Amino acid sequence: MTKLKLGAIPDDKPVKVSIELPADVHRDLVAYSDALARETGQKNEPVKLIAPMLSRFMATDRGFAKARKGTSRRLTPRDTSPSGNDSV
Repeated sequence: MTKLKLGAIPDDKPVKVSIELPADVHRDLVAYSDALARETGQKNEPVKLIAPMLSRFMATDRGFAKARKGTSRRLTPRDTSPSGNDSV
């Protein structure tokens, strides 16, 4: 049997996101879900695979890891005060 990059999907509290996928990507996602179910015995809706796939992709992207490591502080949201100045 082929070793898939994804394993069993953990049950985690989700954040709702709406996206549109090209039909061919959706078909591949359904096929991947079926293959994963055969390999792990865990049947998941195809949309449940998107987050672990993105997570795996980002975890193995060397350029992203390098860029993230180069950022010494977390990015904060842009100042939204009316004056554009935080000082009081």
